Amino acid sequence: MEMPQPNPAIMAKRARILARLGAELPPAALITDEAECRAYECDALTVYRCIPMAVTLPSSTEEVSTILRICHEESVKVVPRGAGTSLAGGSLPTEDSIILGVARLRDVLEVNYADRIIRVQTGMTNLSVTGEVESDGFFYAPDPSSQLACAIAGNIAMNSGGAHCLKYGVTTNNLLGVTMVQMDGTIVEIGGAYADAAGYDLLGVICGSEGQLGVVTEATLRILPKPEGARPVLIAFDSNEVAGACVSDIIKAGILPVAIEFMDRPCIRACEDFAKAGYPDCEALLIIEVEGSEAEITEQLGLISQIARRHNPVELRESQSEEESKKIWLGRKSAFGAMGQINDYMCLDGTIPVSSLPFVLRRIGEMSREYGLDVANVFHAGDGNMHPLILFDANKPGDLEKCEAFGAAILTLCVEAGGCLTGEHGVGIEKRDLMSVQFTASDLDAQMRVKDVFDPRWLLNPAKVFPLEASAARRAA
Repeated sequence: MEMPQPNPAIMAKRARILARLGAELPPAALITDEAECRAYECDALTVYRCIPMAVTLPSSTEEVSTILRICHEESVKVVPRGAGTSLAGGSLPTEDSIILGVARLRDVLEVNYADRIIRVQTGMTNLSVTGEVESDGFFYAPDPSSQLACAIAGNIAMNSGGAHCLKYGVTTNNLLGVTMVQMDGTIVEIGGAYADAAGYDLLGVICGSEGQLGVVTEATLRILPKPEGARPVLIAFDSNEVAGACVSDIIKAGILPVAIEFMDRPCIRACEDFAKAGYPDCEALLIIEVEGSEAEITEQLGLISQIARRHNPVELRESQSEEESKKIWLGRKSAFGAMGQINDYMCLDGTIPVSSLPFVLRRIGEMSREYGLDVANVFHAGDGNMHPLILFDANKPGDLEKCEAFGAAILTLCVEAGGCLTGEHGVGIEKRDLMSVQFTASDLDAQMRVKDVFDPRWLLNPAKVFPLEASAARRAA
């Protein structure tokens, strides 16, 4: 069979683009070798892969501006990339796109304890931001499970949360300002080192925009004083529904823990085998952490325990030491890695009203039997941000397609229950064709008009967020 021949015009354009980039960037900032580019063919949603045209790794805002200016002039698509931990295909490249990675933007630019801010380049990892200030008694609140690896750039793109977002909010609640480079290379400053900027809330538009509007190279973040103390309690139940009802009652009572985390039996067993956290044998587990002075902690845990006992827990165990607290959280923080050791899985991200937890958990169990695929549930129960893990066999024909259909059914259920398609993972490619489940055609058009303003030629992060049919005309224009 005769192999198709490369298009000479496309090859010439590619050579010209790479030559222009190579002429204006340091040698280490441009990767063109196919084998090296393969390392960027996917993110944490590994079932989808595509090798990009090239990879750029700038070390400054000015280099980012240069890359975008050249790509804009050449009408080349650009895919911004943080650490590649996106679970929604947020940084999946196309073969005619260039990856713009921020991994080398890792400088701390300013620390101001008086105003409680830190200004950093966005290639820094989430956990390293706290690492810069914790010796002085401060911390950065958002704490995604991937915080050891994920970059601030990706946190801003997806409006990431984490276990402690119930009390401290997600990225948008802790982001004060950004330096952003637009697709034509223009550098803009949005927000700043103060609580609320004048004029339109453009920062609110940027945070959660999934790299569709610009590349954020610097961020001013809110840092907070560490609480006097914190202590978790572990509560085990004999059913998912009862655990969900307990969460609903705690929130209804007006108690505000710093975190309420949920795990079901498949996840509990995997985490126990992996982390040896000492979890009990049960159907569902809650990890609830409170913080403050010793008196505040004692009072809050007392109220939580009273509510939990009304639901007949299998076990109620309050941490008695710092070591025991770390062990309890180690199991939860290890959940995704632990599940990955035993099965292929797809991690979903939908949000529902807390009062709907018992119903939604019951329906997910019923749908699991209908689709013939197991589900492990682990999520931020306090704010209803669910992360069902659908287990499947990537080597079994038809299993991936069945998994995708099951995932779509769960996310549709979340919307029908009064929630939304995503809490912190973003839409990416995973949920783009489900956007019409939550939004009308007019809603989607209004959102796409925002992208039209920032990126009129639709070159940034192509084929993401919006249904392909809905955005086809804009991409072709």
